[in-house]
Amino acid sequence: MLRTTAAVVAGKAARAASRLRGGGSALPGLVAERIDPGFLAHALADVPGGIVVVSGTNGKTTTTKMLVAVLRAHRRTVFTNPTGSNFTRGVISSMLGELPVRGRLTADLAVLELDEAHALKFAAAVKPTHALLLNVARDQLDRFAEIDHTAKLLASLAEQTTSGVVLNLDDSFVSRIRDRVAQGVAIRYFGVDASIADRLPELQEQDVRFEDDFVPPVAGPDDGLLKPSDERTFEVLFGDGGTGSGTVGPLELQQRGLAAMINATAATATARMLLGDAFDPAATAAALRAVTPPFGRGEVVMVDGQPLELVLVKNPAGFTVALGTYGSTPVATMIAINDNYADGRDVSWLYDVSFDSLRDRGVTTTSGVRGYDMALRLQYDDVPVGGVEPDLDTALDAFLAQHPEEPKRIFCTYTAMMALRRTLAARYDLPDIGEEAS
Repeated sequence: MLRTTAAVVAGKAARAASRLRGGGSALPGLVAERIDPGFLAHALADVPGGIVVVSGTNGKTTTTKMLVAVLRAHRRTVFTNPTGSNFTRGVISSMLGELPVRGRLTADLAVLELDEAHALKFAAAVKPTHALLLNVARDQLDRFAEIDHTAKLLASLAEQTTSGVVLNLDDSFVSRIRDRVAQGVAIRYFGVDASIADRLPELQEQDVRFEDDFVPPVAGPDDGLLKPSDERTFEVLFGDGGTGSGTVGPLELQQRGLAAMINATAATATARMLLGDAFDPAATAAALRAVTPPFGRGEVVMVDGQPLELVLVKNPAGFTVALGTYGSTPVATMIAINDNYADGRDVSWLYDVSFDSLRDRGVTTTSGVRGYDMALRLQYDDVPVGGVEPDLDTALDAFLAQHPEEPKRIFCTYTAMMALRRTLAARYDLPDIGEEAS
């Protein structure tokens, strides 16, 4: 207990110092963990309603934000980690802002976004009661290797979950994890209605294990299925065709695209599992309607009266979906590609993305550490590129100056997005990343 208290005091001091210096989010967590190696377990020991881990390749940040919003709409107090802090020390750092000196978190539930590798490090310290596993796609091959390895990481997380697991019905890399879940742990699924199953290839990796006796699961009455009525409006169906009172919607999200609708379906299915009989479809729909896009995930920033859309891209599936969702309306476009650790060093995945949709309007500039690589990639698809400027701030200034009277869009990898977002926040009336995530 004394060690935990000392860790809280030191961690809070490091957090204050880090904020003053504009430093990263890991240092306070590192300080607290060094003083008390069991800090996570001690801090979360008094959370009664469950410790939920959200993991998978794409959609973690958006889905976590949606799930937290739904739970809070049901009058639950929820601790969650700020966007981008999806590693164990990031969780500790964000927790330090809410912890009393005694070091015990006061909340009904904890909902934590964790990447596939750090989720296992977290589970080694604290067994999650629930896990929501979204999807598997090629991402940061230098960190996660191929998709089979990523699927194994998620399966290991499911094995260590104690109460309930929610799986993607339509992603066979995820749905087959059902066989790894411990006996007595509830399994629920989310997926899409049969009426739009033909759109799944645009969202996920193809499973080419032909010699396999795996039989895909079939949705049951407690599983959530997405049924869109158009490109913006949808329902989440439970039970026999959604005829029961458990149907959520119809509703329209503030974030565009099929991927966002699927994320909302995943969040809804998980909230229904967590809340049980207290689950309220009307409150859920209202909460989802009010969720704004997380920073950089289709976020719209008003710059001198014109919208500037920031779109995170980090792997072939994500960039393809982004081009289909946001690139279908031609606007002035910039692409910023970095290859820092958080982006993945290997950017060869750009050659698995078709940029044909950008051909007519072209790309004003490419930027970032790999700005020249991106320009070369676009040339192979006959996409005109106006210029290359590796420095992000210089490229942003030139981009805004060239298109002052029209909507604009920037596709960017994670660290490029973070840098651009901070520059925009300093210039315009935007919450910083920590404020937005709180």
